[in-house]
Amino acid sequence: MISRVAQGSQAEDLARRFLEARGLELLTRNFRCRSGELDLIMRDGEQLVFVEVRSRRHTRYGTPAESVTRTKQQRLLRTAAFYLQRQRIDPPCRFDVVAILQSDGEPQVEWIRNAFQL
Repeated sequence: MISRVAQGSQAEDLARRFLEARGLELLTRNFRCRSGELDLIMRDGEQLVFVEVRSRRHTRYGTPAESVTRTKQQRLLRTAAFYLQRQRIDPPCRFDVVAILQSDGEPQVEWIRNAFQL
């Protein structure tokens, strides 16, 4: 059985490849600060995209997308604000969720653009 850390890393790799195939460009991976972590920071044209990657093996406790709770969203918003302040930039931004269901077969990838707002 694969560890949770390894599963998370594989899910982030899959999400990155999925988004790059759709024209997004990776800027940063696993940005961390005191308020939290941003899985992927990408560029989509002029827009900066903060991507939360969620992966599950089953939906017994809900879908991967449903696991991005209001509390998690608030943490992501604070972390993104810190990132922008640190970089001294103010581009148009959005928050996307890539939800991956990894059951026995091929992973099912759901890309939710503009999943929540600042």
